[in-house]
Amino acid sequence: MRKAIIAGNWKMNKTPAEAAALVNELKPLVKDAICDVVVCVPATNFQAVKEAAEGSNIKLGAENVHWAASGAFTGELSADMLKACGVEYVVIGHSERRQYFGETDATVNKRVQAAVNAGLKVILCVGELKEEREAGYTDALVEYQTLIALTGLTNEQVEEVVIAYEPVWAIGTGLTATDEQANETIGVIRKALARKYGQELADKVRIQYGGSMNPKNVKGLMAQPEIDGGLIGGASLKAADFSLVVNYDK
Repeated sequence: MRKAIIAGNWKMNKTPAEAAALVNELKPLVKDAICDVVVCVPATNFQAVKEAAEGSNIKLGAENVHWAASGAFTGELSADMLKACGVEYVVIGHSERRQYFGETDATVNKRVQAAVNAGLKVILCVGELKEEREAGYTDALVEYQTLIALTGLTNEQVEEVVIAYEPVWAIGTGLTATDEQANETIGVIRKALARKYGQELADKVRIQYGGSMNPKNVKGLMAQPEIDGGLIGGASLKAADFSLVVNYDK
């Protein structure tokens, strides 16, 4: 059985004081969760969230990481820097990084390797644009993105990566893939893993859905056999909403 994982991706939101307040409000609401609970926050909030989450089941995540250990990369953070701040998880390859900041499949792979080798737990994002789905390229695209991103990892390392399928057309738009669409595409990703790494490993990898999952649609999505959690955007910025997603089994 794969343990579900619900991760909030705060994006560019919340001051440190607001972040601490949100986590303090969230803690009692998710303390009995049957899934892993993660909040991926801006770097300015690492310390505040780490202190607020102390002793709880809420894990700290970052929203990006650089592939180099150090160097002339203004504005970037290395894996060792994240670890030193208490970060356990890191989102890599989010569609907004690809769309606005020139992230490519090659740089996603370099970041994944750096994070995994440093002992961080990766949440790897893959997904298609609306026109790519309409043209029938979804399956080929998510398979390619996934396998390229995992290049250079051992089987043991791949097993620990969390994959987030995020159809780009359903991020921040209010649109959501149907339960069946999400399950089908996540199944495609798992089949690609099975062909590359074997069925036993593929059955262990946790694959989230990351396109506008919220309190209204979480139960249907989480009832699907291939879906192991969610990467939550807007709904993670309010403790009440996020807790309803986390406690999807209630």
